[in-house]
Amino acid sequence: MLRENPSMETSILTPTVVWSGFGLGTVFGYIANRTNFCTMGAISDVVNMEHWGRMRAWLLAIAVAMIGVNLMGYFGVVDFSGTLYANKNLFWLGLIVGGLCFGVGMTLAGGCANKNLVRLGGGNIRSLVVLVFMGIAAIVTMKGVLGIFRTGVLQSSPVTVHLENGQLLPTLFAGVEGAATAQLLLAGVLALAILIFVYKDERFRKNLDNNLAGWSVGLIVVAGWYITGHLGLAENPETLEMAYFGTSSNRPESMSFVAPTAYSLEYLAYATDVSRVITFGIATVFGIALGSFVHAWFSKSFRWESFASVEDLSNHIVGAILMGFGAVCAAGCTIGQGITGVSTLSLGSLLAILSIIAGSTITMKIMLARME
Repeated sequence: MLRENPSMETSILTPTVVWSGFGLGTVFGYIANRTNFCTMGAISDVVNMEHWGRMRAWLLAIAVAMIGVNLMGYFGVVDFSGTLYANKNLFWLGLIVGGLCFGVGMTLAGGCANKNLVRLGGGNIRSLVVLVFMGIAAIVTMKGVLGIFRTGVLQSSPVTVHLENGQLLPTLFAGVEGAATAQLLLAGVLALAILIFVYKDERFRKNLDNNLAGWSVGLIVVAGWYITGHLGLAENPETLEMAYFGTSSNRPESMSFVAPTAYSLEYLAYATDVSRVITFGIATVFGIALGSFVHAWFSKSFRWESFASVEDLSNHIVGAILMGFGAVCAAGCTIGQGITGVSTLSLGSLLAILSIIAGSTITMKIMLARME
């Protein structure tokens, strides 16, 4: 049974969740800059150099998050059945198309949303352009003209599979009644398999940065779920119903950066509108940039960077637009789906992240072939 948080006044719940998100984002940004944690970079290392160091760090983060998240779910600390990743409608075409677009986009833009936030903190002006265009594209896909295409084509009834018990893998295999046990067993088996693969490599075992990145990112994702799904859960004094405070979706969330970047742009544009408030996701976005800046400043690696050419600018803009569109259609990015979503054992998350990897890999091979 889900346990609520009875120890905190509802008046301070939202600020607590938001400031906690800002703190997690700051730590995330600092570590990502220090260790060069980057999903696209990990894919590039494997495709171009057959080097698995950063890919193993990313997989380690998934395993750590998977263990923590499913332990919380098993013991009723957080209810994941109401999250985005447990949606009863599986928009498989949107997940595939969106994932492919995001993979192509992040390759053209030189990194995913997380990497561009980290680079922004280090003084990269290109990342600022990417984040702005990505955020605008996400807004247009969520609420604008591209939203018509998204809901009318990619998420329409003919291409939607309805799953009565939701799309978390344990409920698919064992039903609702046996989901708790199946959830823990499946998470344990998958995490163990990943850990064996990760740590069988001697070079990885000796690499402090990759280990630090994997463990830290995984634990940050777990902490995000705990903060929004447990600390932020309380009885709403106005409706007298249980509610989640401090998140944009009014339900548990953790690390994901495309939609929060879009919400950040909206907040900056309409800050005087009292309905616009800073949420957990927005706070993590600003936190990552700050954490990266702190590391860059104290390590003396901060430097201003801009575009090398008009072609470089156009590639980044096109990539940013594809990322914004793709992430909304795929319901997340390399972190939002690749770690946060996969940690819940969501079928949709697995489909999305495989599509992202495929899109990025194909684009890299095409770019490499053109260069040769």
